[in-house]
Parts: sequence; C-alpha cells; structure tokens
Amino acid sequence: MTTETVEYIRYRIPEDRSAEFLSAYTHASAKLAAAPQCVDYELARCEEDFEHYVLRITWTSTEDHLEGFRKSELFPDFLADIRPYIENIEEMRHYKPTAVRGRGAAVPTLFAWAGGAEAFSRLTTVFYEKVLADDLLAPVFEGLAPEHAEHVALWLTEVFGGPPAYSESQGAHGHMVAKHMGRGITEPQRRRWVNLIQDAADEAGLPTDAEFRSAFLAYVEWGTRLAVHFSGPDAKPPAEQPVPVWSWGAAPPYRG
Repeated sequence: MTTETVEYIRYRIPEDRSAEFLSAYTHASAKLAAAPQCVDYELARCEEDFEHYVLRITWTSTEDHLEGFRKSELFPDFLADIRPYIENIEEMRHYKPTAVRGRGAAVPTLFAWAGGAEAFSRLTTVFYEKVLADDLLAPVFEGLAPEHAEHVALWLTEVFGGPPAYSESQGAHGHMVAKHMGRGITEPQRRRWVNLIQDAADEAGLPTDAEFRSAFLAYVEWGTRLAVHFSGPDAKPPAEQPVPVWSWGAAPPYRG
C-alpha cells in the first residue's frame, strides 16, 4: 500500500479576488515544486460556480507534509503567499488513496494503438527470426522452444495494456525474470537485442509515430537492463510482483 496521501483544500473566493488568488498560487506553487515531500499538485476551478476552487496536493506521506514541508524553510514563504485566503478555506483534509482506481478509454492503451494482439504476434515472429540468425544473440537462445515467440508476444501484450494472458497462462513478473537467471547476458548482447526489436517493429508494421516509439523503446530499455542484471552471477530472484503495465509516459498519443 502506498504511503502517499492526497490533501484537498477547497476555497470559496469572491469573483473580484479571483485574479489575485490565482496570481498568489502561481507564486506559491514554486515552493511546492521545490519541496521534496511534494509529488504533484493542481489547482482546479469549478465550471458551474467560478467562486469555488479545489487545490489537490499529493504528498509522499501525511507526516512528510506536516513534519517535513511545514517545518522546512520553504513553508514560511509559501504561507505568506496564501495567508490572505486562509479565511476562504471551506475544507482542508488529507485523503488516503484506495484500490478503486483505473484509466478510462479516452486515451488508448499502447496495446490498442499498436494494433492489438496480432501486431505483437507479428513483432515477435519477425524478431526471433532475426535473433536466431544473429551471431551475437543466437548462442543466448540456443535450443529455443517453438512456443517462445508466442509467450513473449503474450508478455508484451500484457505489458502494453492488453489482456492478462501471460499472467493467466505463464505466471507473473518473477516467471519472466527466472528465464534470465544465470544466462550471463552482456551489454553488447543487450544492445543488439534492443536494435533488432526496433528493426522488427518496423518490419512488423508497428506504429512509427514518435510518441508510441518513445514509449515502446522506454520499456525495451528498462526490460533489457533488468534482464542483464538478473542474468548476472550474483543476482537474486525478486519478490513476486505483477506483470508491469507500461503507459505513454511523457508524451500522450498525438491526434492531429
């Protein structure tokens, strides 16, 4: 369970003070941005009643907010900026996130954007043809099981937001990690893997837009570096974890 806490501060600001209120919080937000206890923040204005505002601040924990930020050198200046509006606060409380959370369909998953299960099946088919013909990687995959490409396709399908077929048929993250234990994967082999899967993505017809490819490559870099780590001589199996689910990251899908 995360220790993060969400603070909500609800304001009622007269219309004739709204401009100065927004200006004050624009200035005060610099202190929030500089606070190591602050994860993120957002000030929203009610559409139905312009006098109502809600400030949402995610803190690393309630204690970090009350004992860390409020006792830091940043707080006096923050308080000075917002002091004129304290009397306008209608609620100021901390909330702990629950397990009820998720994403809507407004932003497609990377899985859907890529073209679904068929796209990842094409990808792994093309990719492992390249791997087995590659002098540097072929020794790593010697004796490759015929169903290996299909299993990796299921893994990528789940990682990029598709159905949890890998978890249901193979296992969770630890199952995938276990396949790399003791293999002694080198950095040159990792880099070749990264290059070949990008070539395979081109040949398999995966989307070439910058936003998708940057997210795709981000996972490939993360996953292959973990593979190198867990293939080392001193690596220990990780605690059981679910299959990671990758999202768009810094750049959401571009829609012209």
